[in-house]
Amino acid sequence: MLKHSITVGFSFGLTSGIITTLGLMVGLSAGTHSKLAVIGGILTIAIADAFSDALGIHVSEESENRHTNKQIWVSTLATFFSKFFFALIFLMPVLLFNLSTAIAVSIALGLAVLCIFSWRMARKQGKRPWKVVAEHLTIVLIVIMTTYFVGSWVSFVFG
Repeated sequence: MLKHSITVGFSFGLTSGIITTLGLMVGLSAGTHSKLAVIGGILTIAIADAFSDALGIHVSEESENRHTNKQIWVSTLATFFSKFFFALIFLMPVLLFNLSTAIAVSIALGLAVLCIFSWRMARKQGKRPWKVVAEHLTIVLIVIMTTYFVGSWVSFVFG
């Protein structure tokens, strides 16, 4: 049962870390064109959102009343560390490249990691991998496009 707890935390942290961080990066970049704002956003997501998501998983697992205290804490810690790690991996492209290149590299990296994870998960569950991958990528692309337009709108209205 501990394996299930790790899987729950890891899969949630990976997915949330990628989608939330890419959305934030794209929106901040479109709205501010500031490398400093994007770096601050990534660090904020890595810390505050990792704690928030970990507590969310913790409370969710507790509310099911089906898990031991140890299983709940394993899910909590797996969520925190995976969310923290997957958010922070996007810091490297921003530190290494100009902002527009860093955003493109980060999107490619995030989509690749999510594709691989989704493919492996679907295969393990006996589902059609392409269908699962397409579903997950569609959601990520909607988030990226929406946050880009929101960031651009904020820049236009308030910039």
